Amino acid sequence: MPTMIVIGYRDGLDEALERRGLEPFYIVQPPVRTPKGRGFRCVTDMENAQEILRAVLSARLDDIAGVLTVHEMGVFGAAYLRQQLNLPGNTDSKTTLHFRDKCLQKSKLPPHIKRARCRYVPRGTSFTDLADELGDVFVVKPATGAGALRTNIVRSPEDYERALKLFTGLSDVEIVAESFIDASEVYMDGIWQSGELQWSSMSRNHISPLSAVQGGVLAAHILDRRRYEALFQQAETLAGQALASLDAPDCVFHLEAFTEDTGLTFGECAIRLPGALSPQVNKLTFGIDLFDVEISLALGEEVPRTLNGGAPERFYGYILLRRPKVGNVTQEDFERNFRFDEIQYASSPDAPVGPYGRVGQAIVSDPDEPKLQRTIEEIVRFNEAGGGCGPVRN
Repeated sequence: MPTMIVIGYRDGLDEALERRGLEPFYIVQPPVRTPKGRGFRCVTDMENAQEILRAVLSARLDDIAGVLTVHEMGVFGAAYLRQQLNLPGNTDSKTTLHFRDKCLQKSKLPPHIKRARCRYVPRGTSFTDLADELGDVFVVKPATGAGALRTNIVRSPEDYERALKLFTGLSDVEIVAESFIDASEVYMDGIWQSGELQWSSMSRNHISPLSAVQGGVLAAHILDRRRYEALFQQAETLAGQALASLDAPDCVFHLEAFTEDTGLTFGECAIRLPGALSPQVNKLTFGIDLFDVEISLALGEEVPRTLNGGAPERFYGYILLRRPKVGNVTQEDFERNFRFDEIQYASSPDAPVGPYGRVGQAIVSDPDEPKLQRTIEEIVRFNEAGGGCGPVRN
């Protein structure tokens, strides 16, 4: 059976690889979480291309078909492995860096694309230096992103000092600061091939990932093009211009943008699978399996042209359930109060906690997108209140 090297682990991708008759070999960081019987190697840093290559070479794998990554931290390493092992897919390390480093990315965009002002924070940079350049409120975060971890909104010298303590302080290109954009966000997931936008969908987070890192419940749902035709057109134009200017390879991509009164402002763009349950809700809504597309691209296969195919019958969304701040709630409590397409929730205090405080997950749907949004908001409130509110569903 051909082997697919996978940087990181993800349930949905593992199942998709099995359906394609491929044997995954995982490169992971402890604590290890892979299915029993799967081959893997542990590394200390999934961004360390040398360590990843040593892990692969030491495994003495036969019949390697390709390599892919489940998250952003493995994008550069995946390109490097393809280059060294003569595997299909993107091998351009320099281009890949423009999708990892947020300062490099924003600096390469053409002038007409609106974006936050962004700069590195070298050692010794003062709060005053950044405030003078970026404004009284700005954002400090890792140059390579990291899913809102170590990202902070800075409003004072004290905020700035606290933010810097989350970094090593040894590198001049470890941290970036950006002007703060006070606007809600949407994101686009899609397929880019042969220099063209082949397929895309748009979703809205109910809170920002930063708010979720700080204790909120992360949830999102697919938007209805019929309700947001102008927004969709703006997003598709923005995605096409950004991906083309950044020389994007054939890829599954994830692009975030702020919705301001004057139009969309570019947030950031990644050439990897979207996070959380976005692949699942896209497949349920549109029948587009982004896991399978990612595998095809890693194998060097041409992805068949796929179009949105009109309005979907139902819109889907997800919630990453977490332990409530007060009280307690079980999966049965959720199911008594709401209808779910899928739900898994571990109420045990010993249950492992994943990204964004996740101890469970749920998928819900509705033919009416505004109603779906209201339902998700009700479930989030129910989760946060420990079951103290929420309508009963008959």
